[in-house]
Amino acid sequence: MTISVPAAATANEDDLKLDIVNPKNLYHPSPNGYSTAVIVPRQGRLAYISGQGGQDSTGALSPDFAVQVKQACANLRTALDALGARPDQVAKLTVFVVDHDMSKLEVLTKNVKDMFGASLPAQTLIPVPKLAIDPMLFEVEATVVLE
Repeated sequence: MTISVPAAATANEDDLKLDIVNPKNLYHPSPNGYSTAVIVPRQGRLAYISGQGGQDSTGALSPDFAVQVKQACANLRTALDALGARPDQVAKLTVFVVDHDMSKLEVLTKNVKDMFGASLPAQTLIPVPKLAIDPMLFEVEATVVLE
């Protein structure tokens, strides 16, 4: 079911820009692919994208973690496109990693930086023992500000 909510007033792009906050007295997180906080504009409407795994359009799932992360990011991008949104409108990511270790963090960081550039969203990584489908090794969900 799709619900359309009309905007109360027309806002320009600057009115809907996310404000990224990385306080100087905290560890600077951008080398790890995220921002400390993101302020959502008052005029923004939020959309929540459900967890995207590494399945391709046929449901096939590679056993390789890096392949799953790359595909999950492509799936997230497809969901953003369906909403008419860009990566710089993503305020928050939550990622779930099966059997997390530093090599997996490197893969994740590279993919997030490739997708988001300098507009790094706030992000939480949650290590988990397993996900909804046994071969899944990675899942990402997003909170997006719509124009």
